[in-house]
Amino acid sequence: MPSSTSPGQGDGLETCALRLADLDLRDTTYINPSSSLKAELDAHTKKKYAFAKKKAFALFVKTREVPAPPVECKEKWWRCCQHLFKDQTGIHRHVATQHADEVCHQTASILKQLAVTRRPSKSLKSADPKNLPEDSLIHNHEVSAWLPDISSFCPDELKSGQGSGEGEVLLFYCYHDLDDPHWLCTWQMALCRQLHLTGKVRIATEGINGTVGGSRLATRLYVEAMLSCPFFKGYLCKDDFKTSRGGAHCFPELRVGVFEEIVPLGISPSQISYKKPGIHLSPAEFHKEVEKFLSQASEEQSDTILLDCRNFYESKIGRFQGCLAPDIRKFSYFPSYVDRNLELFREKRVLMYCTGGIRCERGSAYLKAKGVCKEVFQLKGGIHKYLEAFPDGFYKGKLFVFDERYALAYNSDVVSECSYCGAQWDQYNLCSTPKCRQLVLTCPACQGQGFTACCATCQDKGNRQASSPSKCSFKEECACTAQRPQVPSELPQQRPGQEPDAGV
Repeated sequence: MPSSTSPGQGDGLETCALRLADLDLRDTTYINPSSSLKAELDAHTKKKYAFAKKKAFALFVKTREVPAPPVECKEKWWRCCQHLFKDQTGIHRHVATQHADEVCHQTASILKQLAVTRRPSKSLKSADPKNLPEDSLIHNHEVSAWLPDISSFCPDELKSGQGSGEGEVLLFYCYHDLDDPHWLCTWQMALCRQLHLTGKVRIATEGINGTVGGSRLATRLYVEAMLSCPFFKGYLCKDDFKTSRGGAHCFPELRVGVFEEIVPLGISPSQISYKKPGIHLSPAEFHKEVEKFLSQASEEQSDTILLDCRNFYESKIGRFQGCLAPDIRKFSYFPSYVDRNLELFREKRVLMYCTGGIRCERGSAYLKAKGVCKEVFQLKGGIHKYLEAFPDGFYKGKLFVFDERYALAYNSDVVSECSYCGAQWDQYNLCSTPKCRQLVLTCPACQGQGFTACCATCQDKGNRQASSPSKCSFKEECACTAQRPQVPSELPQQRPGQEPDAGV
């Protein structure tokens, strides 16, 4: 139950002060005396460890809360690992025995945050509430205090559209420094569960990135809650939420977590910050720039590069005309791609774009940090917003999305082919081979002939596995993925002793 006392001065968060009698807070198994983490902390390491572990445990349990039926006369139950827990002891025992590694991971994350932020020693209770930042005021309330009032809606209204075209999918992000991403994680989980939303939400000290699906009523209430939350006031606006037809059925589950980055560039935000991005262009401004670029495409010495900073399987089914689409599999490979092809960008004007704009924020910051480009621009709102304004513009094909829809169509153009017969085709399916998670473009005719894997090697492997099924369920790297270069080179490779070609 919430306690009015704080485990440490300056750290009096209600979610951290839960009294959990069955949790051994004295356990120091995960404290390594020689670790750099302990070195960063003060003399009260053990006390802070106990506090952090207590908070991590409480947050984990909080995210598993579900409302109990009115007839049970209880405020809440808990659901985890497909089991329903009706008493606090049961869920505590389950988390302690089945999710110890996850609690440990969260504990380490909280300890690192404490080591970096080091809150002032003055107690929040002794401070003047009028002078406290808004995020501190949030922590003086239960998570439930920041949830929307849904008492006037029946559950069916919130759930409607979960298996039809009546629902909606939201795509959004907000770069903004957050003092306590763990509290926000708890609130987000509670908010999404209350509104019956599914999807993925990534939270970090640098902000939030999410895509969630549900009924139109649920997504509207979600947007209202986000805009009214003091964490994001002045940083998020309604236009920052991209919408498309879909619903809760577009995602297998709800996943909310705290990470180092809200989009995985693979570089610490302290090294490459979202605060130093390229110049943002509205869809209309970007459209004019692309039009100008394409009109000069015949010129051999164009000073502009139209850069797609998405993955190869995204650009394969849809892209801007005349773009440079790197053949990379993960965005975390983008920095290495830039480094390997740095001369390509020297003295160039770069027009960058991605799905919703988030990858360009730090991708452009990385490119700018190299100091070789004339200028770096990025499409505000990404392809999503551009296609809303220019469905028949310079972007041809479909827009890849990271959910079970795989792609959105705004025009009738098909720019990709069946991997087997070469016929025009742009609808992805998962490789049919167990354990392989590659996407494959195979037309109905080829599917009818049994060509449903991502490559011949995987097809043969799948046939052998079907005749003698394996009990292993983890995914494996496909041969076609292992053989492709991780970071391609766009520059011509000069052989040793070869003179440069004067015509290049």
